[in-house]
Amino acid sequence: MKGFCENCRDMVDYSVKTVNKEKTIKGKTIRYVGKEAYCEECKEEIFVAEIRDYNLMQLDAAYREAEDLIKLTDIERILERYDIGKRPLSMLLGWGEGTLTRYVDGDTPSKPYSDILKRILVDKAYYRDLLEQNKERISEVAYRKSMTATEKISETEGNEISKLESAVKYLLMQTSEITPLALQKLLYFAQGFKKAFADTFMFEEDCEAWAHGPVYRDVYHKYREYGYNPIEEGHLSYENINLSDDEKELLDHIILYFGCYSGKILENMTHSEEPWRVARRGLVDGERSERVIEKQDIDAYFKNVKEKYKMLNFTDIKDYTKDLFSKLYA
Repeated sequence: MKGFCENCRDMVDYSVKTVNKEKTIKGKTIRYVGKEAYCEECKEEIFVAEIRDYNLMQLDAAYREAEDLIKLTDIERILERYDIGKRPLSMLLGWGEGTLTRYVDGDTPSKPYSDILKRILVDKAYYRDLLEQNKERISEVAYRKSMTATEKISETEGNEISKLESAVKYLLMQTSEITPLALQKLLYFAQGFKKAFADTFMFEEDCEAWAHGPVYRDVYHKYREYGYNPIEEGHLSYENINLSDDEKELLDHIILYFGCYSGKILENMTHSEEPWRVARRGLVDGERSERVIEKQDIDAYFKNVKEKYKMLNFTDIKDYTKDLFSKLYA
């Protein structure tokens, strides 16, 4: 990676360090984990736009958490959940026309406005009442679209599927061909990188260290009949997928950077990684096992990968996959 060093007056290689940062906002000290870039020549700190943007994002998230304010992604979920535009929702709530637009662009809402949005997100009955009582403030088209979406939520509520089932469904819908073997490995990589980037796991279920790599038992039994053939699941739809936008984005990048390889190559990739190997210590090649790959081992390994490859966002995963493939098949 290269950036401009003011001290050296040249484009230079730089290293990235994870550091504890703090900033005072409205008299309150907000602490967060950020990054800094240092010139490899003179060792002075340099400015890198991507790192600045990353730090601003981390600061914003830390501030919202400290003040108990709604997250930007949750505001976007409201618009999607109720099929309502930014301007119509602002009008519906009696706010300024551009209020939601400013919030989506990154402005931080006040606590009272945040609390209203939080309630709307989780309480469809509250939103439906707002929609019905204030429908004269928005167009007939906007009203009907949003009311249809709200009624649809009522029809599907109670049928929410788990994160693991949702990820399986999403991967099947986003790939043209995927075998059970490849599916298992993509789920494993999604679990690891979700923990590395968000510090939470995507799935509650444990992954087991089988002879052919990491396996989620329930997923195996559901698709075992396909053997080494691509899975054929008809009539899948995006409705009722229990994934956040960030989780969908991560899965998209897992597909992009890992899904281009065969199930066998992905198996060999996981065999080269520490979590699977640690879980199978003392076993011979091909020996059956139901040992769990401990979550703390997955956590430690993928956080180390993220740090080693200086990953700032999901697109940086490609450097790891390319390097892993080169080491196995050079």
